[in-house]
Amino acid sequence: MVSENVFLMHSLFMGVFITFVYDLLRIFRRVVPHARLFVSVEDLAFWVYCGAEVFLLMYRESNGTLRWFAVLGALTGMFFYKKIVSPLFVKYTSLLLGKVLELLKRILKWLCRPFCFAGRKTGNAVHRAGGRIRRRLKKIRRGIRFRLTYFLKLFKMNLKA
Repeated sequence: MVSENVFLMHSLFMGVFITFVYDLLRIFRRVVPHARLFVSVEDLAFWVYCGAEVFLLMYRESNGTLRWFAVLGALTGMFFYKKIVSPLFVKYTSLLLGKVLELLKRILKWLCRPFCFAGRKTGNAVHRAGGRIRRRLKKIRRGIRFRLTYFLKLFKMNLKA
């Protein structure tokens, strides 16, 4: 009887643990939004992990025999965790992590300001220099075209003479 009560407690804690891990996954999804494909892959990995954990619990505690009171214990642990702890835990943890990430983003943006400034100044200088070079090349092209036309006319005049 004592071993079955211990097994029931382990299954209750397993239910709480499984729901806690899924809450961590939910928090990650709120903080870092991503595509449905990745959500599906995360869910698949989660359920494979949970299946392995439940199997190991059943194997250690009852030699692989399925005990329905253990299943009900896990469901009860999940239910109470979900109703009591989960809403507040997910909401405030994701809010806190979001604020921390926003703060890190602002700090990185502030640290990168000199590089962005230098990049803008360099880009503007290159753009201005490119315009000057383009105008100069245009003048050179006109001069070459004028000279070629002039020499072509001279060549034709010398051929006729």
